[in-house]
Order: sequence, then C-alpha cells, then structure tokens
Amino acid sequence: MPDSNPFSPSPYELNKESRATLAEWTTFSISVALLIPVALILTMIAIKAAPAISWPYLTGDVSRSGAAGGIWGPLMGTFYLTMLCLVIVAPIGVLAGIYINEYAPDNKFTRSIMVAVTSLAGVPSIVHALFGLGAFVATMGMPKGLLTAAMTLSVMTLPVIITSTREALSGVPKNFREACWNLGASRWQTIRTIVLPNSFGGILTGVILVIARAAGETAPIMFMGAVMWLRIAPSGPERLMPYGLNDEFMALSNHLNLISKDIPGMPEEMKFGSALVLLTLILFINGIASLVRLHLRRRKRW
Repeated sequence: MPDSNPFSPSPYELNKESRATLAEWTTFSISVALLIPVALILTMIAIKAAPAISWPYLTGDVSRSGAAGGIWGPLMGTFYLTMLCLVIVAPIGVLAGIYINEYAPDNKFTRSIMVAVTSLAGVPSIVHALFGLGAFVATMGMPKGLLTAAMTLSVMTLPVIITSTREALSGVPKNFREACWNLGASRWQTIRTIVLPNSFGGILTGVILVIARAAGETAPIMFMGAVMWLRIAPSGPERLMPYGLNDEFMALSNHLNLISKDIPGMPEEMKFGSALVLLTLILFINGIASLVRLHLRRRKRW
C-alpha cells in the first residue's frame, strides 16, 4: 500500500541523501587514514626526543657543534626570521591580491600574471636561494644576514599570500560591493569596510601556510647567512634579541640539517629534540593564527 503521507521523501530524495551520507563517510575515512601516519610520526619524534627536552635544553646555548648544550640561539633565530618574513611578505602579498582581484581588468595580461604567480609557487627552494644570493647580495650589495634571508623567504612565499588573498576576496558576494556602491561608497571604502573584514579568515590561511614554510626551509637560509654556531650573550636584552638585521644567525632548520648529517656521533635525542621543538614552534604560531581565523569566521553574517 503506497505511503499516504504527502511529505514523505521520494525515492530520488532518499537516494540523494544516501549518496551524500556515503560521500561524507568516505571523506571522513580518507581524512582519518591520512592523519594516522602523521600522528604516528609525531608520537615517534616525541618519544625519541623526550630524554633531551628540558628547560636547560630550550634556554641553553649550542655547544660541541650541537652534541651538547641547548638550542636557544637557533630557536630565537627561527622565531625572528619567521616574523620578519611575515612583516615583509604579508603587506605586499595582500595588497597585490587586492589589486589583482578588485582593480585590475580581466584581460590576458592579468590572467598571465596569475599564471606566473601560480607557477612561482612550484619553483624549488634552492632556485629561490640562488635568486636571493644574486639579487640581494651580488646585485644590491646587501650583506648576508637575517634581513636578506627573510627577503629571500618572502620572495619564495609571496605567491601563496597573493593566491590565498585573491581567492578569499573572490568569495565575498558581488552583491555586497554593489550595495556599498549604490550608497555612494568609493571602491576603496568598500574594500576596507566590507570586503576585507569578510575575507580576512581566508587571507589568514595563506599566512599560516607561509609560517610553516618559512620556518622549515633550509636551502634559502644556508645561502643567506645561516651558520652552525654563534656566541649568544648570557643575559640582558641581547639574550632575547641576539641578532641584528645584517648579522649572521642560527636557525632550527639549518641546525637540524647540520647535526643530522654533518656531525659524527651525534646523540639521537639531540636530533629528535631539535625536530620536536621546530614542529612545536610551527604548531604554536599556526595555532594562534587559526584561533584568530576561527574568531573572524564566527563574526561573519553570511
């Protein structure tokens, strides 16, 4: 006897719902399958690094080429290198993305620029290192140091910021812009008060990717002033800011690379300790950016 309820779902709707449920569980299963190896790797690193992790290890200076002492110098170098890279690349990348999406005409020239930007994102880091060495050091005469290393990383990560900014701005409905224009707002007022606040969460996604890549890169900074060991002041402001903009510096990624393959007889816990601290620093900065992004997304009204 057929169902007399006129509001009961049709066979087509039931089939559509079952397919949506199947797709949801398939996506969830693939995500879990991808996360399990990552969790196992992080667990293994944490277990092997546990004997080395301590407060003296985090705040001590490198000694015996990294086989003893701590990682304070590389830790501070990585932190300031990442922050300086963000200070340089974020304004340039965001402004470039705003211009391409909001001001530039949709023609072959603009599309060719976007193709070039996308292509630059796939260039190996060693190529960017050679570019930085030739452009900033050989051509402009700048000394190898923290600033030139950050500028090289900025060139390498600029396509990520531009692409994520453009995609985030494109996600804001066109009706929002038209409503502001009809009320007499200028193009920049519309971008500043409506478009940017509603796309800031997507822009932060690019910033998070930049943080992870800038903190973990080795090749560019090896060419641009990263060294194995430097003397760090025992106390005072120089302890918290041990490097000037034009000074050579230590970085965790370069430190980990050197102690992993160039130092004989290196204790395993020192290698894994450096790797764990680097991962923790990246996750900490990414976590802060993710919380800001989540807060901004909750404030959306659409």
